[in-house]
Amino acid sequence: MADVNRGDRPLSPHLSIYRPQLTAITSILTRITGNALLVAAILIVWWFLAAATSPEYFALADAVITSWFGDLVMFLSLWALWYHTLAGIRHLIWDNAKMLDMEIATKLGWAIIAGSILLTLFTVVVI
Repeated sequence: MADVNRGDRPLSPHLSIYRPQLTAITSILTRITGNALLVAAILIVWWFLAAATSPEYFALADAVITSWFGDLVMFLSLWALWYHTLAGIRHLIWDNAKMLDMEIATKLGWAIIAGSILLTLFTVVVI
């Protein structure tokens, strides 16, 4: 029979004492950015459908997309696109069993973060 008196047994480590690793955080962020890109895709599809519907409806959709909120969503979506792309390249490298040492994997994580920020700023400024 199972021991129902668990008061004397130690608890397993919890989030309050566990320090997440950069590789775990970047992997979770890859999934989040992949799903968040759907928001921008839906807004762009809505903008195209509004353009095909009527000038009044397009004016509404265009006002939303070009507002400060739309600009913020598009800017963050651009960052998410670059981040997700670079993280995908990192996973392709890992799929080939390369750069799996913890020190190199951590450097790759920082490279993805810095690279996505730099590429986003480059895209906004140049294009």
